Amino acid sequence: MIETPYLLFLGDAPDPLAAKVAQGIKDWRPENAVGQYRMEGCKADLKLTDMTLAEARDAGAKTLVIGVANRGGVISQAWKKVLVAALEEGFDLASGLHNLLRDEPDLVAVAEACGRKLHDVRIPSVKYPIANGEKRSGKRVLAVGTDCSVGKMYTALALDTAMRERGMKSTFRATGQTGILITGEGVPLDAVIADFMAGSIEYLTPDNDADHWDIIEGQGSLFHVSYSGVTMALIHGGQPDALILCHEPTREHMRGLPGYRLPSLEAVRDMALELAKVANPGCKVVGVSINTQHLGEEEAVAYMAEVEARLGLPTVDPFRQGAARLADALAAL
Repeated sequence: MIETPYLLFLGDAPDPLAAKVAQGIKDWRPENAVGQYRMEGCKADLKLTDMTLAEARDAGAKTLVIGVANRGGVISQAWKKVLVAALEEGFDLASGLHNLLRDEPDLVAVAEACGRKLHDVRIPSVKYPIANGEKRSGKRVLAVGTDCSVGKMYTALALDTAMRERGMKSTFRATGQTGILITGEGVPLDAVIADFMAGSIEYLTPDNDADHWDIIEGQGSLFHVSYSGVTMALIHGGQPDALILCHEPTREHMRGLPGYRLPSLEAVRDMALELAKVANPGCKVVGVSINTQHLGEEEAVAYMAEVEARLGLPTVDPFRQGAARLADALAAL
């Protein structure tokens, strides 16, 4: 088990979105976020107290969590001095990067000398089966997006909260490092061997009560050439009964791909639904989630109203307004 609370390490994040792991923990498990540690040049700020390692230890932090999700998931050499110092200060380290802590000999040596633990969240802990496509009892909903990092996890967590408030049976199913750090369990899908990705989602969402909803955390985008395979595994392995479209309207291009424009919501709706019906012919698109963090209140309301009128689907920002209307749409199925 990873000891809480955390000091959230933002490193030299080039923009706020690069610190999405830390942001997710701060927003959904604020009781575990003692403060933030930022290096020179960091462009992210969670509005938590900036702390030194010693100050964080005095405040009760037990684990330094690498809260940055950079392209390729690499542990920067610039971070090493801080990570080593954290181990020497008495912190455990936790990371969801592809570049594993346990593969860094200097970190391993210091951790062993100091009696500290290295937690690599992005390592599958189960030998997953190959997907068999058999229909499972219970219901499942999946968020699919126009891009990566547009709010699929936030939508799923907000929807889980709204459904529980209504007395509906639901479980948030984490499929990425941030979700796993928030909930303590899940499948690190993008680290699973390709042939077993869909099977890992079948494993994550087993047979359940007929009125129980598994809320599957979405990943990547079918239209993002770097990460589309992960989304496909979620669609086929998850066999969703319902899809929710997710979009951030101020993006000028796909994240990390300046040469690629975002697809329309209609294009995502049509492609995702067609693919979902391969595994579940009864799948429906039930709502739209808009990430309006970069829009003012009036602009956000007007944009969501336009999308709702155009697509004929309930359209909300679930973090700003709550996900009650999305929960109602699922209850109506």
